Amino acid sequence: MSRRRVVVTGLGTTSPVGGDVTKTWEALVAGTSGVRRLPDDFAEDLPVMIAATAAVDPADVLDRVKARRLDRSAQLAMVAGMEAWADSGLADGGAEPERLGVAVASGIGGVTTLLSNYDALKERGPRRVSPLAVPMLMPNAPAANIGLYVGAKAGVHTPVSACASGNEGVAWALDQIRLGRADVMVAGGTEAAIHPLPMAAFANMMALSKTASGPEGGDPTTVSRPWDTGRDGFVLGEGAGVLVLEELEHARARGARIYAEVLGAGITNDGHDIAQPDPEGRGGTRAILRALEEAEISPADIVHVNAHATSTPQGDVAEGLMIHATLGKHADEVVVTSTKSMTGHLLGGAGALESIATVLAIHHRVSPPTINLDNLDPKVELDIPTTARALPAGDIAALNNSFGFGGANVAVAFGSI
Repeated sequence: MSRRRVVVTGLGTTSPVGGDVTKTWEALVAGTSGVRRLPDDFAEDLPVMIAATAAVDPADVLDRVKARRLDRSAQLAMVAGMEAWADSGLADGGAEPERLGVAVASGIGGVTTLLSNYDALKERGPRRVSPLAVPMLMPNAPAANIGLYVGAKAGVHTPVSACASGNEGVAWALDQIRLGRADVMVAGGTEAAIHPLPMAAFANMMALSKTASGPEGGDPTTVSRPWDTGRDGFVLGEGAGVLVLEELEHARARGARIYAEVLGAGITNDGHDIAQPDPEGRGGTRAILRALEEAEISPADIVHVNAHATSTPQGDVAEGLMIHATLGKHADEVVVTSTKSMTGHLLGGAGALESIATVLAIHHRVSPPTINLDNLDPKVELDIPTTARALPAGDIAALNNSFGFGGANVAVAFGSI
């Protein structure tokens, strides 16, 4: 693979804490939670009644007719993709369609479309199933619609690796540019699975936190608490994150604003269990080491880690072991954060949103905090600030970690430029 340098020139998101990049970043730095009690009637019978819904309904942003032809996961992706594309400056030209690709992931795909059409089939018969159901529910629908929007012809891809999907989309895009298959890639991930069936399934497998879940259950904003001794599971979130990745000289030639450089990525698998992570974090450790090796940087270059840390008892500890195993004695000097403490867990969109947070941490030289961390688990020996922390000047690098069911591990290294 060539050493073509790849940079980030556009960012877009719609998240539980903000409807765009600016509002999302301000909320993350301020430590604002997007977790809410669900007002929907369907939530009354669920074992968990809280989630991190999108702060802005994507149907209020998109054209009404277009929105009706998209599953909510694709709606969120389009909102983020349109913002990233405009932010990059490429909406006015500068990208050849044959050298422009897309890698936008989803862990589940159009689940709400699938389930609502199944309900229509059962209750009203086959003629009531939407003729648009298949192009709406297919997992590659978000990527395909973004590809149509930007006119991408170099390949439109949909990596699917559960909760590592969004970060794998970024890693895939990096490879496409380095392999010479594209000069520009629109990359990221999306998810919209706040629906009774996925929520009941996650709750019944004891993955979701049941704290503050009942009608009189307390403050939902305090429930997502990575690394805290009181954590008992993640909070389901929804949203999308999209980045525009571009070959460095291509970006410089058109005078693009550059946020950061994508230095390298590592993708591995645990080979351990379909749902539980390797308790010693060996697969994730290999992913981080591969990212550092591909980036041609040392552990001492890393000043910040946006951790996967979902607020589960086993996963948070395993990731702490990974950070120590890969960064060694330098691990104690690295500023570590889990933005999921504020956004909840966006599943296939998580890694993409957290890549944006990592890029902005480098760009603005500040790490968002981890909120709700009242009592650090003694098994986790990391520097995890509970308020925003300044990052050093000079050349710096940061890691974004993502792990998913099936044993998927993805680490992406970003650097200042």
